Formats: sequence, C-alpha cells, structure tokens
Amino acid sequence: MDLGTNNCRLLIARPAGDSFVVVDAFSRVVRLGEGLAQTGRLSDAAMERAMGALRICADKLRRRGVALARSVATEACRRATNGPEFIERVRRETGIALDIISAREEARLAVLGCHILIEPGPGPALVFDIGGGSTELVLIEHQDDGGVPLIRDFVSIPYGVVSLTESCRPELDSPQDRAERYAEMRALVDDGFAAFAARIAPLREGLVHDHLEHKGGPLRLLGTSGTVTTLASVHLDLPHYDRSAVDGCIVPAASMRAISQRLSSLSVAGRREVACIGRERADLVVAGCAILESILDLWPAARLGVADRGIREGILRSLIGITHSKGDAA
Repeated sequence: MDLGTNNCRLLIARPAGDSFVVVDAFSRVVRLGEGLAQTGRLSDAAMERAMGALRICADKLRRRGVALARSVATEACRRATNGPEFIERVRRETGIALDIISAREEARLAVLGCHILIEPGPGPALVFDIGGGSTELVLIEHQDDGGVPLIRDFVSIPYGVVSLTESCRPELDSPQDRAERYAEMRALVDDGFAAFAARIAPLREGLVHDHLEHKGGPLRLLGTSGTVTTLASVHLDLPHYDRSAVDGCIVPAASMRAISQRLSSLSVAGRREVACIGRERADLVVAGCAILESILDLWPAARLGVADRGIREGILRSLIGITHSKGDAA
C-alpha cells in the first residue's frame, strides 16, 4: 500500500515465479496533503478522507487473507508535524501499520517497480516520479547481470502537484496571469533541481556528444506518475484512460512539452473538458506540466517512456524477494 500526498493506492498480488499476478487493486484521490504547504499539518478533513480509503483497504486485506504486507506513507506524512500522530491513529483504527519512508527509499521502490520499462541502450538513464508532495529524480545504470539497476545519483525536491500548486499564487482567469503563474512554478522547480542538474551536467553532455558522434545511444528517460500517464493519454487521444495503452508506451518528448504548454494556457474549465483530465485532475495537472518541462530541460531526451507502475510494484517485488529468501533458507 502507498499512501501519498494525493492518492491512496493498494495492490494485492500472488507470487508467480520471480513476478506476481495482481488479484485486487484500489486507488482513490484523498488529497492528504491539502493545505500542508500553508499550515505544516495534515488537516482534519484530509485525514478523514484518507481514513475512509484506508478502511476500504483494511477490509480488502482481511477478505483476501493477505499473509505478507508492507504499507508506506510518503511526503505528506514526512513533512507534517502531526504525521506520526496520524500514523498511530491509522494503526489503532484499521490495523494497518504504515511506515513513513525516506525520499531515497521512495525513489528506490519506484525504480524497482518500473525499471523493466526503460528502453534498452548504453549508459545511464533517468527515472522520475512526480508525486503529490515531492518529485524524485534517479540516475540509474543497468547491471551486466540484468538485476536491479544501480542508483548513481538521486534528488528529491518538496514539489509535487499538490505542494507546488499550493506554493504559488491562486489561479486567476486571465491568459497573462496563467502564463505568469506557470513561469513561477517553472522557476521554483528549476531552483529545486539546480544542484542535481549541475552534478550530472558533465555526464549528460558526454552522453549527448557520444550520441552525436555515433558512439552511443540516445538519452533514455522514464516517468512514473499521474502526470505522465495523463499527458500520454492526451497524446494518444484516448477517450478515457486505458492502462493497457499507456503503461510501457514511448512518446515524443516534444509532444509532451507541447501538451504541457497547451494545458497551462487553458482555464480550469477548459482543462476539465480535455479527455482523461476531467474534474479530478484539472486543478493540479498544470503543476505536473511545469515539473515535467523542467525535467525535459534537465535531461533532454527525444523520447519519454511512460510507466503506470511504481512504488506499489516495487514493494511487491521486494516482498517476493523476501519470500524467496525465506524459502531458500528453509
């Protein structure tokens, strides 16, 4: 289970060799981090929304007879002064033991859950996860044995679609104001990425040079988040979200940038009319677009891989590894 700043997600699966078969799933927008940027606390209303989703999850866990579980909480509970108090309430009222994980562990689990979708090729690749309260960038390199990639560098910034939206001015209904607000978002994110961008610049430039000299492959980029799956749906012109069409697809980075800029220019009402965005994402998607554009500037790949998988799948793979280890020991 992954309790994020915006969503509560659950996957229940049965091991199948080195992988797994999903037997039940649940996802609900709870906006646990709503108002956190202003108050530093989880609000009563946000906690009640999350508790409603967590009670459903607890019921599913009981009915499915789950024998091994891991439940994690991320940026909202990391940042909130009452985060530990909320975690204890969840344990007391639902029996779910949430573990507040570090940003690095969050990134590791996301990579573990989605790295199989990275396009083959030489050199490092960049994996990113745009969350509700934070965004993680992970520079990885595949191992010769085909195992879990090595993490070469990593950064987490406290801007996700909820926290960045709340850190900027309220949205007003004028094209000029929307453009200025979007520029403000871009500047905040660029500043957050600045130190990481400086660290990886020599490597990035070397990879670009090698590619131009035909000595290596192109830059490889993989995103896992509601932002990239939503924008990929718009690119594919889907009438409604279809995971089978989105998960694992490769889209032109230029198209994702163009969609981001178009969405940022629309009013909230206009964004609601775009298929696969609707009312649920209309107010937050612009922040995701700003973060995505900053990532495309930082790692200018021509193509973007899209993953509708991440932390939950990473947790399941970790649990399967634990199960196998116990079996070997026995």
